[in-house]
Amino acid sequence: MPMKLTKFIFATLAMLFLVAPLIAILPLAFTSSVILTYPIPSWSLRWFEELFTADAWRRAIVNSLTIGTGTTLLATVLGTIASLGLRNRLIFFRGTMRTLFLLPMVVPAVVLGVGMQVLLARFGLTNSYLGVIIAHTVVAVPFVVVSVTGALTGIDKRVELAAESLGASSIPVFRRVTLPLAMPGVLSGAVLAFATSLDEVVLTLFVAGPNQRTLARQMFSSIRENISPAIAAAAFLFIAVTVIVGLIVAVSRAVLVSRR
Repeated sequence: MPMKLTKFIFATLAMLFLVAPLIAILPLAFTSSVILTYPIPSWSLRWFEELFTADAWRRAIVNSLTIGTGTTLLATVLGTIASLGLRNRLIFFRGTMRTLFLLPMVVPAVVLGVGMQVLLARFGLTNSYLGVIIAHTVVAVPFVVVSVTGALTGIDKRVELAAESLGASSIPVFRRVTLPLAMPGVLSGAVLAFATSLDEVVLTLFVAGPNQRTLARQMFSSIRENISPAIAAAAFLFIAVTVIVGLIVAVSRAVLVSRR
């Protein structure tokens, strides 16, 4: 068997392994039944209608979009600044500092949630939108750092030196040279930050109040009370939003690369 065909088969099997749970649950978002069961008796959009008409689900969607947008903006700015700082080879213990930035990715969410609850309580930010955004930003920044660092690594330093040799100061060099070249990584990091915020439930349980209930937290609560097809509809909405945002970023990256 040719090597290319072997790689293709292996990649296909790996992809099917990853998406099999989604293939199993997503069709149930269109069931007319009140329980998650196969075979589907008939097709219906009743559960999507419930998402946008029931107060609890509608408020959760609005909260997720609000918190996700705030988290994306804050995490993208902080992660980009951190990546630019870690790019400087003159910084002592640069590798250690990079590891510290990535710690929220590996620390157990419960431990991080308890710590965030104690810290935010000292500043009176628990049960507030700002507190939830800060908590989500903590776990979103590492993804931005990884993405932007990879983009900055691919930038030829001589391009920036050439701009400086022509009389440009640091800010114009960053705005007109470094940032446009690193923009694909910045956009990818922003998407990852938004997806991380949408999916985060443990930190939300610790720091959010009743008014900040996100879609992920609403899904978690619904599973505890009653496993409804509305959860499958919410999952479908999650995936659809993520795919749409990903496609927009992919097109933007392609446009940016074509302009170089």
